[in-house]
Amino acid sequence: MSMQPREPGEIPVETVRVARAAFPKDSLAIRVRDELGVLFADEQFVGLFPVRGKPAWSPGRLAMVLVL
Repeated sequence: MSMQPREPGEIPVETVRVARAAFPKDSLAIRVRDELGVLFADEQFVGLFPVRGKPAWSPGRLAMVLVL
């Protein structure tokens, strides 16, 4: 697996709408993202991946999932 670091970008509007509808009083994951923003950037993990190969999932997102 290789990694092409990406900026986390904005959360799609439809995703925000669905999350707010599902959790009207918020959830831990929503509060963490809203208050802290991006905790782990893909660039932090570049040295752990080879240059060639099938693209890996975003290690920054996977790290965030593990924390939650």
